[in-house]
Amino acid sequence: MNAWILNAKIARPGGAFSFGHLQVADGKVAGWHEGPDVPEAARFEEARSGDAVVIDAKGRLLAPGFVDMHVHLREPGFEHKEDIATGTASAAKGGFTAIACMPNTRPAADSPEIIRYILRRAAEAGHVRVLPYAAITKGQAGEELADFAALKEAGAIGFSDDGRGVQSAGLMKRAMELAASLDLPIVAHCEDESLLPRGAAYTAGEFARRHGLPGIPNEAEAVHVARDILLAEATGVHYHVCHVSTEQTVRFLRLAKSLGLKVTAEVSPHHLTLSDEDIPSPDATDWKMNPPLRSPRDVAACVKALEDGTIDFIATDHAPHAAEEKALGPERAPFGIHGFETAFPLLYTTFVRSGRWTLDFLLRKMTADPARAFGLPYGTLEPGAPADLTLIDLDREREVDPAAFLSKGRNTPLAGRRLYGWPTLTMVGGRVVWSEEDGLRRNLQTGVNKE
Repeated sequence: MNAWILNAKIARPGGAFSFGHLQVADGKVAGWHEGPDVPEAARFEEARSGDAVVIDAKGRLLAPGFVDMHVHLREPGFEHKEDIATGTASAAKGGFTAIACMPNTRPAADSPEIIRYILRRAAEAGHVRVLPYAAITKGQAGEELADFAALKEAGAIGFSDDGRGVQSAGLMKRAMELAASLDLPIVAHCEDESLLPRGAAYTAGEFARRHGLPGIPNEAEAVHVARDILLAEATGVHYHVCHVSTEQTVRFLRLAKSLGLKVTAEVSPHHLTLSDEDIPSPDATDWKMNPPLRSPRDVAACVKALEDGTIDFIATDHAPHAAEEKALGPERAPFGIHGFETAFPLLYTTFVRSGRWTLDFLLRKMTADPARAFGLPYGTLEPGAPADLTLIDLDREREVDPAAFLSKGRNTPLAGRRLYGWPTLTMVGGRVVWSEEDGLRRNLQTGVNKE
């Protein structure tokens, strides 16, 4: 696909921003042209109205497409919550162009057949690039390792039992040894179930105590992180910690980094911006997630850890659920919130407009840094890179309206909140896969994973 994006504020590699025009040729970034003058080649394509797409950015930010290394697409088995078509459409609307989906489907993604099914469905119906994780254990039961070699051959990019922590240290060590031999990462949901209370744990900290709810303690996460760092040191595996939420976890990650271990970590937008003190009531199940919202002290620790590089990047943990499931009450409702369509506006409004972060810092934590951590060729507008990009209106203020989500999941604690910085167009491999402008809707494409 060929395209021109004119009159944009272009996020250049290295942190600079310049006004100009970006050229796309054969689905890749061909180069930039600085300044207000439109290149003759772009004028020709605009007049010809041929195969090339010509887009006037109208001064909006042109950034690399966001890379999300932790999402739930729910297919196969839970299509009433989300499917690959709706999930990737939601991702595109949020500015994401490459997403890594977790294996807690039904059946679990523990066999080459399921990995191939996900990739096939992504090729048929996907709007963005889909990168599947495979399960560490068969059925995610924590008892027997899946066939890692066959899963890698089928297209898995790593191994995770996300949704459950691997409880056996011995089994986790064997998983790490096998993953290391295949040069693939172990991506861990860290939760020691022996430290969980009886009953369906809802949240943590003071909120849980005040309302008499069972709480998920900080140490349930941190104990597994500490254990796994020791095992990663012994095995040499790339070990990645999902959705960091506690001050104690940050402490152990700092130790791992100081030792030079191949340990990376992510944090979700909600754990950077919300705490248990924000939860309005025990019945507000759109605030129920795992890890739970924790104390302001934990939030501050996660923010600082992202800023100093202890936590490597941001991932949404997009976890859609059906409305009737979230209506089951605080103990029976499932964990998880919608993430794709609010991630950038929430973080931009909270941290960039307030002056705490630079725009470049936020973009790197959602693009180049996750791509680099997993060795992916995305998250950059370097010439020759895939033309995966998003246009963002930084000045637009809008209310979060779950009814407007493209995801099937409307479960968000942000409903009604006014945020700035909304994506207006997303392109993958030079194809417009989502646009809010009617004039560009004819260019919408699916099947981008065929490339």
